Amino acid sequence: MLINSPRFDVYSNDFGWGRPVAVRAGAANAFDGRITISRGLEEGSVEIEACLAEETLSGLEVDKEFMEFAAAMEEGGGSSEMEPMNIDISADSLDCSAVFHVVADVLGFVLFMHQQIPSVLQDITQEFDDLSGEFRELELELAKSEGMALSTRRKQASRRREVKMGIRRLEKVMGCISNLKNALQLVITEVPDVEKISLVLGPSPLRPLHTYELSFPLEKSFSGDFGRTKVAETLSRKAIRTLISMGAGSDSYVGSTKLFLLVKAPSHLSLPLHFLPKRDFRQNKKKVPWRLRFRCRTRDVEMNDQPNDCVGSAGFEESTSKDMIWFQCRHTIKGLACGISPSED
Repeated sequence: MLINSPRFDVYSNDFGWGRPVAVRAGAANAFDGRITISRGLEEGSVEIEACLAEETLSGLEVDKEFMEFAAAMEEGGGSSEMEPMNIDISADSLDCSAVFHVVADVLGFVLFMHQQIPSVLQDITQEFDDLSGEFRELELELAKSEGMALSTRRKQASRRREVKMGIRRLEKVMGCISNLKNALQLVITEVPDVEKISLVLGPSPLRPLHTYELSFPLEKSFSGDFGRTKVAETLSRKAIRTLISMGAGSDSYVGSTKLFLLVKAPSHLSLPLHFLPKRDFRQNKKKVPWRLRFRCRTRDVEMNDQPNDCVGSAGFEESTSKDMIWFQCRHTIKGLACGISPSED
């Protein structure tokens, strides 16, 4: 918006809904404040929050380009929808195991980038496994410590307490992650034609802080094995690189919050111990989801290259959209908030 304005230079980060952007002004190109644009409470309206010096605000009021943009936004010219980024698959179909690993890796990315876990998911998983193994070994050694020196026994007992504290710090979040992954495997096995998978970070799915939505082709193959393949590895890297290039994870929530899993699947899905139907669920319009769309190289790419991309983007969902509803996973993940142990729900 202000990037091309002759009066104001803007940092390289682009404007986006709810994202503050630094503004520089004057001959010295000095930092002059921030502007944040958010959607208003009424549909189609916008709110512009400007934290700028008085002389800069006065300048904005007479800046023709800025005022034209603001007027266009108020008339509904700004779109509240973010177009999905396409990730093309060099195959005729997508294996269910690849879907599982992509979602699991994006889940880890979301938790880490928004400071809900202290390090990447692979690292804390390894740390938890190492601590659990060490604790079992210490238990065995202390049980056979009859001829052990008293100082050695005290040292091992002290180490056991430290290890136990480390396990307790990670135990709940690792259990929640494991339960959610197991539920995801079950739903993909039960109904391979899952249409969308949404990861919602926030107090509830209706009050999200961030939403990540992944769309998949309905036609999937399933080998019966959820082992990690080279295809899954490649797609996961592409998905995370694409999210980073879109700016996902650039702003973090300071504090512990929850992560919810929702899947859009055929209405006949019946996994009551893990998923509850949410027929009336609607995405919160005030928070634009980060969207990725995975397309196979034949049918999906051809449909999504149609002139009317609004229709094409939903090409593989229109035929069965009436039978598809959202299901919310009963398992949620309570974040550690950068190393702070989560409280009991």
